[in-house]
Amino acid sequence: MDPKLLDILVCPVSKAPLEWNKDTNELICRASGLAYPIRDDIPVMLESEARTLTADERLKENH
Repeated sequence: MDPKLLDILVCPVSKAPLEWNKDTNELICRASGLAYPIRDDIPVMLESEARTLTADERLKENH
């Protein structure tokens, strides 16, 4: 994930910053509790394509 792109992307639902989870290749928004997939190196920033984070995922920090 390009760090410059990550700096300008925000969650379309909450407008909060996103974190890249390299293990799942998703962009995580803790504020909205959503994870946006990255497909073919392109973030899919659609709420309808996002999955809801589990309670554990919302609490733990991305390393």
